[in-house]
Amino acid sequence: MNRTARAFWLRSPGRGEIRETTLADPAEGEAVVRTLYSGVSRGTETLVFRGGVPESQHAVMRAPFQEGDFPAPVKYGYLNVGVVEEGPGDLLGRTVFCLYPHQTRYAVPASALTVVPERVPAARAVLAGTVETAVNALWDAPPLVGDRIAVVGGGMIGCSVAALAARFPGVRVQLVDPDPARAGTAKALGVDFAAPEDARGDCDLVVHASATEAGLARSLELLRTEGTVLELSWYGDRRVSVPLGEAFHSRRLTVRGSQVGTVSPARSGTRSYGDRLALALDLLADPVFDALVTGESAFEDLPGVLPRLASGELPALCHRIRYQDAGSSA
Repeated sequence: MNRTARAFWLRSPGRGEIRETTLADPAEGEAVVRTLYSGVSRGTETLVFRGGVPESQHAVMRAPFQEGDFPAPVKYGYLNVGVVEEGPGDLLGRTVFCLYPHQTRYAVPASALTVVPERVPAARAVLAGTVETAVNALWDAPPLVGDRIAVVGGGMIGCSVAALAARFPGVRVQLVDPDPARAGTAKALGVDFAAPEDARGDCDLVVHASATEAGLARSLELLRTEGTVLELSWYGDRRVSVPLGEAFHSRRLTVRGSQVGTVSPARSGTRSYGDRLALALDLLADPVFDALVTGESAFEDLPGVLPRLASGELPALCHRIRYQDAGSSA
């Protein structure tokens, strides 16, 4: 059978296009998926779009089904939800999540697919990769009952962390961001909001996700003695300064990195990558996460949408891409 598909490619930094491609017949153990929705991660994907992945990180930053190489031409993305059209009987007709780029139809090993629970709408399931990152971060942290927590940076990752951290009993969670529009998002997530200069200090844990030097400096200021900053920001090819003078040593502060590329050491002995992703999808049954989807466009418009996302002209947390057969979403 001759199968064709259309995929979004970064032709050169700052310029994208949609290309036609032919799919081979699925091999034994593979499945063919028709995409319903994909999501644009405004942080990582716009950095890739601008050509900002440093050469030293080209291998580390590869997406599971990426084609081409950084900086371009490259087919990149990892938030894809679709329906299985061909493959193992237990997957036929099921809605699945896959770490696949923006493409109308694709064939992958069935093992790369995670079934979306029936109680999770397909349109919300595009957030699975983001919530998975937040799960890993909170395994790395980890918060304790009654902790005072600040999340500095109200992007997709920061908001996901805040939403999950708020579930811990007795915690105080504050989302910190210079954009006053994030106050509405914080309210929808059930957490407090503050501008950086008004944020409450004496925090046991600060999760930093703003990808700015100012945000990292403010994160350290918000800690109590012996508190921890969990660093989730991805700075790409930018150098950043960390204020390790003044009271950093006397207050015994900690800055700890967290990255979703490996399962947190706190759970690596008992949880697999598949377990972590399945947990993220299960958590997405909560409609509170709808607040993270702040826009939607048709797949055909993606070459014009990504430059606007990258420049900030189109403000967004997660921007959802709708494919022809998905219909409109609420």
